[in-house]
Amino acid sequence: MQKPLLRVLNGETLAVPPVWMMRQAGRYLPEYREVRAKAGSFLELCYTPDLAAEVTLQPIRRFGFDAAILFSDILVVPDALGQAVRFEEGEGPRLNPIPDARGLRRLHERIDLDRLGPVFETIRRVKGELPGDVALLGFCGAPWTVATYMVAGRGTPDQAPARLWAYRDPDGFEELIDRLVDASCAYLGAQIEAGVDAVQIFDSWAGTLAPDEFRRWAMDPVARIVAYLREHHPQAGIIGFPRGAGTLYETYARHVGVDAIGLDWSVDWAWAGQVLQPVKPVQGNLDPLVLVAGGPALDAAVDGILAGLGKGPLIFNLGHGITPETPIAHVERMLARVRKAR
Repeated sequence: MQKPLLRVLNGETLAVPPVWMMRQAGRYLPEYREVRAKAGSFLELCYTPDLAAEVTLQPIRRFGFDAAILFSDILVVPDALGQAVRFEEGEGPRLNPIPDARGLRRLHERIDLDRLGPVFETIRRVKGELPGDVALLGFCGAPWTVATYMVAGRGTPDQAPARLWAYRDPDGFEELIDRLVDASCAYLGAQIEAGVDAVQIFDSWAGTLAPDEFRRWAMDPVARIVAYLREHHPQAGIIGFPRGAGTLYETYARHVGVDAIGLDWSVDWAWAGQVLQPVKPVQGNLDPLVLVAGGPALDAAVDGILAGLGKGPLIFNLGHGITPETPIAHVERMLARVRKAR
């Protein structure tokens, strides 16, 4: 029998939706913190298959989620394009900024897939240990979101450095986006060949773009990646997550070509059920902070999602990644409530 998550990606409505969580392998788990302490740097953890496979599998062992997602980071792509990447403890990623088109000369023309060989080995190891009904997800960052880090050299509140470059020199910025489209196609294709069942394309900063810019820098590049995967890996499912897209979620769902669309927590359940689900299966969209709060607020939010979206094809998830302070008991409570029909 096909895995529940893949059934939903094929458009099926299940009585109990499959569940996984963005950042489900992470700092809220004590077993993750133990492995992280052994690894040294965060990138070393991503590039050490024994450790990365272990932390990928930890939430499956503890909670029995319906999908495991590869433990890695969206910034391995610029790393494999030749941009120096490091993670500062307590501060997040730091890259050597590429503020304009002249900086593109510092990058490789093509992604170095050998540099990412440990990631593909992690996939192979996880695939061999997963229960048969659990899907394995790969992922990459969407070109726009990855570009924002490459241009600024770090995360910024409003992605102004990348937005300014795109306004002032759209042709130069498009060269960076084109290179990221090609890199993402190769990287996701290699993940699929290594064994993932489906991939998610994270556009965490899509919501910072004005409508015309959203179409050019968020939608069109992801549509090109999807078209490539459809041609070369038609068996793989594809989830798009344009966080903060607002009313443009519908346009994205209709024109990008993904199998399902991930919703952030600001999306109204009734609207999504009426407008988006007839077009595509949806994924989401519990507020990560209500998972921290727990109690009646958590119960009401879970029930609201199931009432608003459970009558159509739904993958239950958060509206963004789980936060480190989330109590494990609250995750257990959420799962029990989603799965009460089993």
